[in-house]
Amino acid sequence: MSKTVIFYKTADGRYPTHDFLDSLPSKVAQKITWVFNLLEDLDIVPSSYFKKLVGTEIWECRIQFGSNAYRIFCFFADNFIVVLTHGFIKKSQKTPKSEIERAESYRKDFLKRGSRYE
Repeated sequence: MSKTVIFYKTADGRYPTHDFLDSLPSKVAQKITWVFNLLEDLDIVPSSYFKKLVGTEIWECRIQFGSNAYRIFCFFADNFIVVLTHGFIKKSQKTPKSEIERAESYRKDFLKRGSRYE
């Protein structure tokens, strides 16, 4: 079954993932968009591109471009809806706890507000 990828919208109307994508060079944004298409099209996405973070409900889209590692966090709103929360450039082996907490906060907000799939 295919999935639908949507962007998390904050209570004040911002889209953190859009903001992140807009800050990147176009070639990087294109590759990230290609990974989003994989999410929508493939039933099983290779773990090199999509992986669940242990001990959370958060998943990460994993993009390697040149020597940089890009991450977009997301969660499932239903079995087929993937909500992208925000992105960052990974600068160390370990994913920063603050980034995971931010994604969890966005997930709680999304579920609390009963956000619909826009």
